[in-house]
Amino acid sequence: MIERHIPTPIMHRAVRANGLIFFGGITADDSSADMAGQTQQVLAKLERYLAELGSDKSKVVAATLYVTDLGQKKAMNEVWTQWFGAEFLPARATLGVSDLGEGTLLELVATAEA
Repeated sequence: MIERHIPTPIMHRAVRANGLIFFGGITADDSSADMAGQTQQVLAKLERYLAELGSDKSKVVAATLYVTDLGQKKAMNEVWTQWFGAEFLPARATLGVSDLGEGTLLELVATAEA
């Protein structure tokens, strides 16, 4: 069974299927924040979405981060590792992209166990 949650005009932010929850297109609401601030916002959103669907950050198994400036990756990593803690870090890839929209520094796609 496939369940779709958190609708937006162009997609569902979360889709549950086969015991997993797939999250797409999570960005910061305040694009004036620096990389650390946007990372904090993105992870706070992920935490809310996970809770809405009965999961939590310990069940995140994979993540892909799209960033517009790989030179700021260190600031992102500091927030990321602090938020997850060493024991719950998921498999992850970070990809550099040219544009995510005005002021948006990163976008998160993640998969978690339901």
